[in-house]
Amino acid sequence: MGKTWLALTWAHRHADRFPDGQLFVDLRGFSPDSEPMDPAAAIRGFLDALGVEPSRLPVDPHAQAALFRSTVAGRRMLIVADNATDAAQIAPLLPGGDSCTVLVTSRRRLPGLITGHGADHLALDVLTDTEARTLLTSRLGASRIAAQPSAADGIIGLCGGFPLALSIVAGHAHMRPHLPLAALAAQLRDLGLDALDDEDPAASLPAVLSWSYHALGPEQATTFALLGIAPGPDIDLPAAAALTGWSTGETRVALRGLEQASLVAQDTWGRYRMHDLIRAYAASVARDDLTEQEREAGQRRVLDFYTHTAYAANRLVDPHRPAMRLDPPAPGVHPVPLPDGPAARTWLDAEYRNLVAAQRTAATRAWHHTVWQLAWTLTTFQQWQGHLHDQVVVWRAGLDAAEHLPDPAARILAHRLLGRVHSDLRRAVEATAHLDSALALAEQHHDPTEQAHTHMQLALIWQRRGDDRRALHHGAQALNLFRTVDQPVSEARALNTVGWYAARTGDHDTALARCRAALALFREHHHPQGEADTLDSLGWIAHRTGNHGDAVDHYRAALALFRELGNTYQSAETLDQLGDPHLALGQQDEARAVWREALELYRQQGRDNDIERVRRQLDALDHPDKPGPSDNHDSDSIKVSDDESHNPDWYVDPTAHHDRASIELPGGDAAPA
Repeated sequence: MGKTWLALTWAHRHADRFPDGQLFVDLRGFSPDSEPMDPAAAIRGFLDALGVEPSRLPVDPHAQAALFRSTVAGRRMLIVADNATDAAQIAPLLPGGDSCTVLVTSRRRLPGLITGHGADHLALDVLTDTEARTLLTSRLGASRIAAQPSAADGIIGLCGGFPLALSIVAGHAHMRPHLPLAALAAQLRDLGLDALDDEDPAASLPAVLSWSYHALGPEQATTFALLGIAPGPDIDLPAAAALTGWSTGETRVALRGLEQASLVAQDTWGRYRMHDLIRAYAASVARDDLTEQEREAGQRRVLDFYTHTAYAANRLVDPHRPAMRLDPPAPGVHPVPLPDGPAARTWLDAEYRNLVAAQRTAATRAWHHTVWQLAWTLTTFQQWQGHLHDQVVVWRAGLDAAEHLPDPAARILAHRLLGRVHSDLRRAVEATAHLDSALALAEQHHDPTEQAHTHMQLALIWQRRGDDRRALHHGAQALNLFRTVDQPVSEARALNTVGWYAARTGDHDTALARCRAALALFREHHHPQGEADTLDSLGWIAHRTGNHGDAVDHYRAALALFRELGNTYQSAETLDQLGDPHLALGQQDEARAVWREALELYRQQGRDNDIERVRRQLDALDHPDKPGPSDNHDSDSIKVSDDESHNPDWYVDPTAHHDRASIELPGGDAAPA
């Protein structure tokens, strides 16, 4: 896959280093129309190229090899052995002495040459974008590339640096000089691997990949095909073992064989990746060479692995969330044992894209329980990391799945969490519609816990529309309902919410009493997330009542807990708020530092409104004499553009960009069986 081209290019560029000449042989290790070349035949070819008279050729192959070594002894030559199948094919071709340089290319790694002959291994990665552009330019000319730069960029991106894929596209373009490159890019985008097929096997990427595939052993071939239909961009060994249904040892051996064949690569973290074009070929192999039962069983196992491990991770990260019942995993599936919260967060971070992809696979299979369960397990992590747009997609799928499940609690929770994330994204119409549906279903099915959680979210909606008293009313309803179901942690959340809205309506005495009661309950039940939420509320109250030193202390304590939990979403908001009391105390450097840190987190999370507001705060701090908007944290409610809110009646108070009531999080989510 591009190794011959690279070898010959290197040989051409460094010809002056080999004044006595160069030898080249295609060993046909992966050829569609012949067996690998016998080393004796290669040696005879070398001897012919070196001008050895046929009459001098001994009959015995070993004697011919000895003659070859003596002929090149002392010469400065380059010997290129291309497309080798294994070390045994190469060993007879190695000259004696150290005057010659031998360059071997293969689709397999050849450890025998390294250990037995001291060879240096050079792994050839895909081309960089610059190298890919150079290849296209050399084939098609600079003027054609310069005339259609965006189309060339598209081709480079779709080929992913794969030299053979780029060469095939360049060949198609060369044979059709009047065809716009944009048309070739569109074909590649629409047809994928099929656009790189050709009747000539040497000009067909599927054909070339098939040569490597057909050289695999049975276990390696099965693993390769299953990797093509595994969810996500990469996979680690435990997940791969679940995919195959074998032990980790057996799976490791199969993966090592795929590495040797250059069909997968292992990164520094021990994760296995396939080039996108190789993955597409592997998926076609799975369709052609595996039965539907084998494909379904492999995907079922790996999805069970992800679901059960993610659920265990969520339990460690958010231990106060009500448990969800899972069926036992499929035979052969062993979820990763996670010792503690930090390990769980590390695993979730590493597997996040795979978990989202796993849910898509489950939806394609109409495995409704798995779709819903994966949405449930991802909720806390997505909220804390600010993956709000992903969360909309995940819970839309969760709601679709819930419509096929018998337990109404699944539909209630899906509507409520969709309402919350739409609210966080300032989409008023969607948020209100989902929350109204959640509340109606909860009342219809006499579920006071879900009614209470939904009232908490409705409180946030009304805060953002500028009606703190109506928000306080919903918070009080939630508090009363939680007290009837004996849920002290949820009661503490509602106490914090009521305290927050009481503070916003100017009743600071009630606010302090409610928030202090909430803090005591959170600490009694060892709930650091709730403790951090409440400390943040107390910081806001202290700042508003002129106790700026206390506000700094409360915010700093909240920030330490958020960071310990890995909650970067709320860390950004607390840093943002922390700048206000620093500024009130005349600590401009400290205010600037925390706002800059908040700005960077907002950028990472794609929170455009918060980014612009903090930029204005920093600009006002750096240019105090420059006319500009008043302090956002102390201004009246302002209207958000209809573009963002989708509702001309949607108002946001800038003093509440962190929205205490929204930090109910998923701690009270009821989980259907």
